[in-house]
Amino acid sequence: MQLKESDIKEMVAQVLAQLGNESKQPSSSKEQGNSEVPLRNGVFQTVDEAAEAATEAWDKLRATSLEIRKNMIKKMREVSREHAKALAELAVNETGLGRVEDKVAKNLLAANKTPGVEDIVATTYSGDGGLTLVEYSPVGVYGAITPSTNPAATIINNSISLVAAGNAVVFNPHPSAKQVSIKTMQLLNEAIVAAGGPANTLTSVANPNIETSNEVMKHPKVKALVVTGGGIVVQAAMSAGKKVIAAGPGNPPVVVDETAIISKAAKDIVTGASFDNNVLCTAEKEVFVVEKVANTLKSEMTKNGAIELKGYQLDKLLGKILIKKGDKYYPNREFIGKNASVLLEAAGIRADANVKLIIAETKEDHPLVHTEMLMPILPIVRVADVDTAISLAVKAEKGNRHTAIMHSQNVTNLTKMAKEIQATIFVKNGPSVAGLGYQSEGFTTLTIAGPTGEGLTSAKTFTRQRRCVLVDGFRII
Repeated sequence: MQLKESDIKEMVAQVLAQLGNESKQPSSSKEQGNSEVPLRNGVFQTVDEAAEAATEAWDKLRATSLEIRKNMIKKMREVSREHAKALAELAVNETGLGRVEDKVAKNLLAANKTPGVEDIVATTYSGDGGLTLVEYSPVGVYGAITPSTNPAATIINNSISLVAAGNAVVFNPHPSAKQVSIKTMQLLNEAIVAAGGPANTLTSVANPNIETSNEVMKHPKVKALVVTGGGIVVQAAMSAGKKVIAAGPGNPPVVVDETAIISKAAKDIVTGASFDNNVLCTAEKEVFVVEKVANTLKSEMTKNGAIELKGYQLDKLLGKILIKKGDKYYPNREFIGKNASVLLEAAGIRADANVKLIIAETKEDHPLVHTEMLMPILPIVRVADVDTAISLAVKAEKGNRHTAIMHSQNVTNLTKMAKEIQATIFVKNGPSVAGLGYQSEGFTTLTIAGPTGEGLTSAKTFTRQRRCVLVDGFRII
């Protein structure tokens, strides 16, 4: 289906509304003014200027040795580590989302565990017919749409991946995170130049908004797109007629069966669901627990920083954080990414400031179960058996193929869940953040491309395979 330009603008507008703060942002850079972000080091007045500069940088990058590119990635990691805390503080101050300590952890995770040039090692095939070489070639200039929920970490992760693959980038950050996003990009640009790479390998407009997002998607010098955001902006990107690598929404379910080590499951669920106030799309969003262990699970969760609400207190809180439009529910943007204590205070409930997560027992069809809230509140649904839990988890996940979590010591149950949920990330007996490589094995990505099928993205994702064949020659054995 072909979408008109007006349709695309409307889609992107809806995304900005979902993520929040749209009402505070002017519709054009002229209204907002350009004095807030200096025009230097990759920052330009217009998308045309940003795309032109990135194209010139890419031409130079193509002529740069692989050794210099490796050094560029090394310097990008170093500067990201050095400024991880400052960028985390800037992100929280600017967006009002999440926790500084958790954003520091995400920034460091992206800096340390995003694969670099080692991810694009060439493959060879040798046989009677000769020698075939497959190399991973850059695509050119990518357009990257980044979110307000994980601004610095996503910029770090995307930049390392895209530059390691040999690409240049035009970023369009979320308007409510433009300061931290552009600062992150500028630091990375400085690192690239210090390593011998070209200036303006990473670019952005000074005042990103709906119009500039649309311009980036459609710009002729932008050859492909990587989008980290909601479903509507993904649809808009896919209508641009270019290759799109898109990370969409998630609503990750947790299943806890009667064989789980409940004390550990409770701690892990609280850790994952409260991490950065639940703004990660990989975070636990609803729990389905077998009746036999439900009370114990809730009790153990309260020992690990959770507070349970019920009755009129829960109703009062829901009246604040849920908004009904027609027959659908949406999170109140005012509370996205806020501390649990802020949610409780808004509902007139006094609680210790150290409370990390709100839990509430609900029915399986409750709006909390089926709405991606992006705030530290977690519905818990008790069920008769594990088969019912898995079935309801699949329904709640909505076919996003994003993330799911299960706590069980039964291999058969774990296998069934893995097969039925079809998630890109499936965490067994751990917190959801383990699926990103946090305090676990495996590489890190902040762009999980379920909608377009790439899954966990890395440098190799942002390349095209090129094959060189030497027939009947150079087989030396």
